[in-house]
Amino acid sequence: LAGDRMNGRDGEVREVRIASWRRRLGAWLIDIILVGILWDLLAGAAGPITQFHFWLPPGPIFSAWFVHLGSGDALILFAYWTVLEGTRGQSLGKMALGLKVTDRRGDAIDLPRAAIQSFGKAFLLPLDVLIGWIAMPGSGQRLFNRLSETIVVLVDDGAPEGVRYVRPG
Repeated sequence: LAGDRMNGRDGEVREVRIASWRRRLGAWLIDIILVGILWDLLAGAAGPITQFHFWLPPGPIFSAWFVHLGSGDALILFAYWTVLEGTRGQSLGKMALGLKVTDRRGDAIDLPRAAIQSFGKAFLLPLDVLIGWIAMPGSGQRLFNRLSETIVVLVDDGAPEGVRYVRPG
């Protein structure tokens, strides 16, 4: 609901711009590629100690898009998103695309909320998104965003109020 106005804590009205699904997908892709590369490098250097998939049977039922449940990928992504989004509000992909995870008022979230919303995208993304589209059309929320009372917003990267940037020449 881009452009929704919300009453702030001190009575002011502020605008919170919901991020598009396309931009969110881009940030997710950046994250899984970066984390996947780093994890593969670490796994290669550390050897079999880093392989967590031994306790799950192989097969497509245990995979969600590119991330294989139990292979370590989903667990690492879950921890990555929980820590970065719970402390900074942004993963590397979100930083690159000007997005941030906030509470419904546009304020910072904590680690427990970050863990809840990260669980859906790390382990159940297709189902998480599909339920969000069907049950909450137009809200821009996945199921686990709703459960954690979080939203993904565009970061206001414009000039502060009363300032206008100009290019020389």
